[in-house]
Amino acid sequence: MDARLDPLPVLGLAPGDAHVIRNAGGIVTDDVVRSLCLSQRLLGTTAVVLVHHTRCGLDGLDEEAFLAELEDAAGERPDWTPGSFSDPADSVRASIGRLRACPFLPHRDAITGHVYDVDTGELAEVDPAT
Repeated sequence: MDARLDPLPVLGLAPGDAHVIRNAGGIVTDDVVRSLCLSQRLLGTTAVVLVHHTRCGLDGLDEEAFLAELEDAAGERPDWTPGSFSDPADSVRASIGRLRACPFLPHRDAITGHVYDVDTGELAEVDPAT
């Protein structure tokens, strides 16, 4: 979702090369799973590349305070969680784990994760096992 990151050139891709799903925090939500299932099963994609980034607004977010603020403003609590984290690499690992465990995705062997450093422009692959 972050406007500082244009995923196509960072990944060496051109328009039309990939389906890009963007959301706050890069979190694998139910809707992301839905979109990836459609992408793989109906449109023939076979790989997933997760990219989170440094200095993300969800890094260190106090979820309870944010949810309480929403409840105060709207009169009810949302049925979703913001998905905060304290380390983007750990968040990537959790996202990889969720996708690799998803029985609805036929191509779970080609899932990689990365952290983009917004200060340096560097893209570092995350080892899902550490």
